Amino acid sequence: MLAALSAAAHPAFRRAAAKSTAPLGVCVPSQPFHAYGGSGGHFYGSHGEEQQGHGMPTRYSTTILSVRKDGKLAVIGDGQMTAGNMVVKPNARKVRRIGDNSVIVGFAGATADALALLERLESKLEAYSGQLPRACVELAKDWRTEKYMRRLEAALIVANADVTLEVTGNGDVLEPADGVLAIGSGSPFATAAARALMHTDFSAMEIAERAMTIAGDMCIYTNHNWVKDEMELNKTNSE
Repeated sequence: MLAALSAAAHPAFRRAAAKSTAPLGVCVPSQPFHAYGGSGGHFYGSHGEEQQGHGMPTRYSTTILSVRKDGKLAVIGDGQMTAGNMVVKPNARKVRRIGDNSVIVGFAGATADALALLERLESKLEAYSGQLPRACVELAKDWRTEKYMRRLEAALIVANADVTLEVTGNGDVLEPADGVLAIGSGSPFATAAARALMHTDFSAMEIAERAMTIAGDMCIYTNHNWVKDEMELNKTNSE
């Protein structure tokens, strides 16, 4: 303590402190801290609205979860829609099938933006003969590079019998290593809970339901009105 007070009394320290608005003892970095390596992002204010920030991932006010286990794919999403700090709808359908019903999609973010992305994804699936990874990569490229698409605020979980992918407006197409993938404000809770249950005897849908219960209990933007879908996996791709 005495050494710290002596350092604070040093003339050089006092001159540096006089130029700063930070209290003594607080380290102020000269550059923004980019925890995720990005050039910008969003974070939530006190009422859940998205605000611009640096290095923070976009987290939309919902939870969508996908689990692959024992030859089954389960996708589940809550139904809550919010505007600021107000719930405007408790039973929205954020999980649906597209194409020839062989692809399950869950979306988070602005509804109109998500539906526009789903239409574009369907066209990509037709163009690439149902090859989901290729279609998602092409969608991500368009989303990242086309001027009008850059403004679409949403995130997607896209899954079929072969693969589960997350597609974002940052140009990311991500495949989980452990069969668990979630997006939205409750995704950390749902992901942690689902991973903890993967080594139990529960089925993919049972894990998804229990994980979403925990997410709904902990995330104020996630409710317990779920839309669920399930699919058989190809044998060569069973988790």
